[in-house]
Amino acid sequence: MSDVLKIRRGTDIKLQGEAEKILTDAPQAESYAIKPTDFDGIKPKVVVKEGHEVKAGTVLMYDKNMEAVKFTSPVSGEVAKVKRGDKRKLLEIVILADKEIKYEDFGSADPNSLGREEIIKKMCDSGVWPFVRQRPYDVIANPEDKPKSIFITAFDSAPLAPDNDFIFHGQGALFQKGLDALAKLTEGKVHLTVDGSAGVDEAFTQAKNVVLHKVSGPHPAGNVGVHIHNFDPIGAGETVWTLNAQDVLTIGRLFESGKFDATRIITICGSQIKDPKYYKTILGTNTKKLFQDLAKHDQENRYISGNVLTGDKIDEDGYLGFYNYQLTAIPEGGEPRMFGWITPNPKKFSIHRSMVSWLQPSKKYELNAELNGEERPFVVTEEYEKVFPFDIYPVQLIKAIMVDDIELMEALGIYEVAPEDFALCEVVCTSKIPSQTIVRDGLNMLRKEMS
Repeated sequence: MSDVLKIRRGTDIKLQGEAEKILTDAPQAESYAIKPTDFDGIKPKVVVKEGHEVKAGTVLMYDKNMEAVKFTSPVSGEVAKVKRGDKRKLLEIVILADKEIKYEDFGSADPNSLGREEIIKKMCDSGVWPFVRQRPYDVIANPEDKPKSIFITAFDSAPLAPDNDFIFHGQGALFQKGLDALAKLTEGKVHLTVDGSAGVDEAFTQAKNVVLHKVSGPHPAGNVGVHIHNFDPIGAGETVWTLNAQDVLTIGRLFESGKFDATRIITICGSQIKDPKYYKTILGTNTKKLFQDLAKHDQENRYISGNVLTGDKIDEDGYLGFYNYQLTAIPEGGEPRMFGWITPNPKKFSIHRSMVSWLQPSKKYELNAELNGEERPFVVTEEYEKVFPFDIYPVQLIKAIMVDDIELMEALGIYEVAPEDFALCEVVCTSKIPSQTIVRDGLNMLRKEMS
């Protein structure tokens, strides 16, 4: 069965620097890192010290809230640094990598022959469990819960996002093994969403134990929250688990080989990349050599782990985030202009007709990291509703979070959303309100209150 969902509200921000569909191996980095800051809501407990030798799959830390959830090394080597910040907040665990990766052996197995608890234990022990996230709260799923359904998204509509149909060509068997494992984790359905506006790889069309959904339309059509909202909405007290399709491959490799193989295919893209294309690398890779070799250095750059809407700003000598599948480089901006951000500019993008961009819907832009204004009083302008395809009042929800009104937040649908669902709202917001940060703070507060 295949449903077709057409998203009407939203907008595509077309940027220069799209990755050409050429796959190459990225050079091996000297170091790799796991960053606890990638995981909202955890209390990390480090179990290694600087100088310890580890293999790929060796436990580096675990969550004190859910001790079964472990975070393991993506490579073998030596623990080079356990970096902490203010109040000893854990920021990074850096591994100095071996030239040849050695793996912990968790034992290969056919997920169809295992029970639910055996599958969960293998996923937790090997470190692949953190790929499984849940709604509400958009945090790592609790392995003791039983979700009503699982959503796997193979469609990413964010600017310059990787094309999963290209990435998954020839990966059908491995993907199916991961799906077989996930199907054992719920008594409900496993939903797989793909891009309905383009050809779909047979790895997806021939997948078993899933309900296939085709989705089309402007961003955020690829957000898993949009899919849940339309295909299996979350009710009171219910939980839905979510994964990215590439993470299903990692789970498939675990059961195929018994190893935590953190290989992933990413795009290195953006207008400040000289030759954007697809690269095979490893989770947590150091980005210094990649950006030094591939980025243009004719001006100051903004380096991002992830996409320009929801990714994290990193240094040139930074690390690929746990949930990121692209590295992006764009101009930082900030050059002085006679009339500031209101200077007329035909190269400027806007969803409003105040700029000429609406006359050129297919044009690709070289945008920078400037805000083009400062934070102002938060007023109702109906801008959010144009790019927010939920049956939710987004402005009212943001205001309810800002005043800590829990009952109103619940009534307005906060359990259905995640910060990424408000990324476009930030782009179009005249008031320059940091909506994603506000939503994350609201979800964290609710989770604390309900625990």
